[in-house]
Parts: sequence; C-alpha cells; structure tokens
Amino acid sequence: MVIDTDTAQDDCIALLVGLLDLRADLRAITMVAGNVGFDQQIRNAFLTLNVAGRLGSVPVHLGCRRPLVRPWESAENVHGDGVGGLTMDMTGCNPDPEHAVDALIRLAAESPGELTIVCIGPLTNIATATVKDPTFVDNVKALYVMGGSNNARGNITAAAEFNFYVDPEAAKAVFAAGFNITVIPWAPLTLEHAVFDPNQLDEIAALDTPLSRFFTRVCATTLDFDRSVGINGTTHPDSLTAAVLLHPELITRVGQYHVDIETQGELTRGYAAMSWGVHNLQPNATVVDTVNSAGFYDYIRQLLARKTAPVIQAH
Repeated sequence: MVIDTDTAQDDCIALLVGLLDLRADLRAITMVAGNVGFDQQIRNAFLTLNVAGRLGSVPVHLGCRRPLVRPWESAENVHGDGVGGLTMDMTGCNPDPEHAVDALIRLAAESPGELTIVCIGPLTNIATATVKDPTFVDNVKALYVMGGSNNARGNITAAAEFNFYVDPEAAKAVFAAGFNITVIPWAPLTLEHAVFDPNQLDEIAALDTPLSRFFTRVCATTLDFDRSVGINGTTHPDSLTAAVLLHPELITRVGQYHVDIETQGELTRGYAAMSWGVHNLQPNATVVDTVNSAGFYDYIRQLLARKTAPVIQAH
C-alpha cells in the first residue's frame, strides 16, 4: 500500500495504521496539497514516522503543491498546523527526491495489480498520474478514497467535503478513469461511525504511551473545532479509510454507486453525486455505508496502546 496524504490530525493517525499494523506493507508516503501548508505537511509526516519509531524506513515523496487548475485552499481554520504545535529537530529528515507522481507510477508498474493507494487528501497526485502514464489505472489494484458525502451534508460547504472541494477536477477525472474505487465518505459514515466521544478520548489518554500522547496532542485543535460546530468528539475518516482496507471485517454494509463530482456549480463545487442505481448509470465505485463503530474504536485504541521508541524528542 501507499498512503497519499495531506498530513494533519487524522491523516497522522492513518499513517500510524499503515506504519504499525502487521497486515500493512507500506511502500511509500506521498504528499499532496490539502489541509495545511505543504511544508508543514512534510514536517507532520516526519513527526508521525518518528513517534511510530519508523524514521528512515518508509520514503516520503513530495507531490503536487497545488490543485490542477485552481488556487490551493487550506483547512487550517480546522486543524491549525495539524499536529497541535509539536516540533522536532528535522535534521536528516529528508524527503525522497523522486516526485510523488513518478513514485506512484513506478510502484504500481513494479507490482501490477498488487498496489492499493489509500487516498486521504485531494486527488491531485492520482489524477496527474493517470495523465502521465496511461497504464497506471490498470496497474493499480484499488483506490481507497476518503472523500465526498453520500447524499448528505458537506464539511467545507453545505454541499461539499473538503478533499473533493479543493480539487474537484482531479476527483472528477479519477472517478471517470476506470479505477477499482472504494469510497469512505464524510457524511453520514464518518459522523455516525467514526467520532470518538469524550469517554473514548479519556480512555486513549489514559494509555499514556508515546502514541496515545501524540494522538491527544494532534487531535486537540480539531476537537475544539468539532465541538464548536456541534460534533461531540474527534472525527476519524482518514484512519477509518486505512483501517477498512486492512480489516474489511469492520465493514458492515456497502453499496454500489455511480459517483461523479460537480466542478462548475456556484454553490455545489466539489459535490459528490452518488447515484444508487435508479438513474441508468453504471456503478463506478463501492461506497461504504456502515461500519462496526465499536470495533473501529477498539482497533485504534489497541494500536495506540503499543509501545514505540521515538528516535527524536518532540517538543
């Protein structure tokens, strides 16, 4: 697997899933413009590698620093810097010189039909790879995409979820390209099945491991924002996306949908139109409808209970 990410808050927890789950063979981390400033995202990825005790074991490749045709828009009002102000000495933490798009194309070509990409940011890198290499779509086994809402509310506008809103042209191109896609939507799935409530957050904090302390710190800013908009806990769509790839037993119901992305609407830019089979449209994606919420929380809590040995002291 590869994790394509705009590292902030739950992206960091998704990286921990890929780095620490014994079922995961994480070949690379690829960076795409999204949640916070691009250079901050890079630092956040190395902070996560460090707390997992995996610095130097997985390459970080830098990808597209802006959407295909639009200016970049951030979610810094939600995430702050994405890691709750954590910093560390980045000496020796050097990204791989190979561009993320080239790395994705190469890794897929090296193992045709075996590579799954966990896409938890805007889909700019994936769309660019499909243009650069026409064989990329066929070489990739599957995409697990965190994005959109299944005929439900958005989180950056009334209609749109952030990842699709930031680069709707990329999202539209990816869903039209012919990939085997599984979608983990923001609403209703995340809001109903991937929110950790105050009691659960207290249980995680009580673990008092390097990983649990990291979790509490990087999620704090987003928790404050979530509470301000009526969500009583922290939201975890990105780690859920990685988790259901590795543990499909967590999924309790899926549907086959034709997914297309609005790029032109004044009020609906980035809206994911998910047709459930009555509009004479062929399905192009599997959309996860429900998961085992308790099972997902238990999985993350057990992951964070692991003892790791960070190499560099974070401050």
